[in-house]
Amino acid sequence: MELDIQCEEMSPSRWAELLSTMKSCKTIRLDDCNLSSSNCEDLSSIIKMNPSLTELKLNNNELGDAGIEYLCKGLLMPSCSLQKLWLQNCNLTSASCETLRSVLSAQPSLTELHVGDNKLGTAGVKVLCQGMMNPNCKLQKLQLEYCELTADIVEALNAALQSKPTLKELSLSNNTLGDTAVKQLCRGLVEASCNLELLHLENCGITSESCREISAVLSNKSSLIDLSVGDNKVGDSGLALLCQGLMHPNCKIQKLWLWDCDLTSASCRDLSRLISTKETLTEISLIDNNLRDSGMEMLCQALKDPKSKLQELWIRECGLTTACCKAVSSALSMNKHLKVLHMGENKLGDAGVELMCEGLLHPNCNIQSLWLGNCDLTAACCATLATVMATKQCLTELDLSYNSLEDDGIRKICEALRNPSCNMQQLILYDIFWSSEVDDELRALEESKPEVKIIS
Repeated sequence: MELDIQCEEMSPSRWAELLSTMKSCKTIRLDDCNLSSSNCEDLSSIIKMNPSLTELKLNNNELGDAGIEYLCKGLLMPSCSLQKLWLQNCNLTSASCETLRSVLSAQPSLTELHVGDNKLGTAGVKVLCQGMMNPNCKLQKLQLEYCELTADIVEALNAALQSKPTLKELSLSNNTLGDTAVKQLCRGLVEASCNLELLHLENCGITSESCREISAVLSNKSSLIDLSVGDNKVGDSGLALLCQGLMHPNCKIQKLWLWDCDLTSASCRDLSRLISTKETLTEISLIDNNLRDSGMEMLCQALKDPKSKLQELWIRECGLTTACCKAVSSALSMNKHLKVLHMGENKLGDAGVELMCEGLLHPNCNIQSLWLGNCDLTAACCATLATVMATKQCLTELDLSYNSLEDDGIRKICEALRNPSCNMQQLILYDIFWSSEVDDELRALEESKPEVKIIS
């Protein structure tokens, strides 16, 4: 049994009602429910009396250190079998870490700990690392984003990594680590016995200086399949170093996020080689990099390579224009694997999207999700988009937000939605102005086709 409630204010009567339900739940999720430390006392009792509970998610509640102390009384009971604990943004400080250390040391069932968005600080996380080093600890996933960590944390983290072969996922994004610490961490990861699968280091003060060490992790850890270094000043020179590791035969990367990394079209030659030859790579994000049309044309050439197995390409806000759309269309007509394409916030224009639609309509194209928000589109391209919607049954998600489609354009889109061949499940239309008559049409469509979700 599963209890999943979000964004609900808990009255005493509602809370009492839910407590009786929780006694038999395997999963309890109560994000954004205005819970406090007093609720944690009740939850502790539930943990004690419900040995089948394996997942507890309490994100975005003001639990505080006192709440965690109550909660951990239940978590420390021998009957507790909890595997996943989510406490993101719960107003915790370093004081909670001693209590959580006891849980890590005592509960081998706990495999996931998510404590991001809390002011744990370096001192607090050092205490957590002590818990991780206990032989009883079998932690597999540790999420420490936005925890006010500094470079001083790395020695303790490396010691924990050395002793924890079970660890598979480590997220340290949005902490002020810097190059020296990241280099030290990477050297530790290369030596560690753990088979790390996910490493997230977004907004950690990384520059090209530490990319050689990150590259070494990629070439030494064939287990690493998900790397995110977005929002760091990696630059073209850093990307070239990363690609050395990414192109290594040992590297089996599947998901690579390089958003806002100060890349230019100069990086696209290396990225194209990666996309066309690394058959494990299925998802890449290059959002908010100044790749320009020349860079996109190189990427499209790579997408046409039969060895490319890329399924998701995120290329929003990359300085693209109509000029690259013929190349995009050609890639779409030849690539059978691409399922998700994010091209929003680029000045593609009606002419560009018309060109893209030629590729989208090709039998080889299997796009499921297409994002074209804020692309300087008008009603002029909507007839062609409507044809794609009605023809391509694989297309289930379309974002046209922040475009001046007006009544005429939206009516054409509505016509496509009414077509029995249209398989659209989610249509996103934020910040588009239409008349009350068109609004009535959209509402009527939602009623007649409940499987279609129109978000506006």
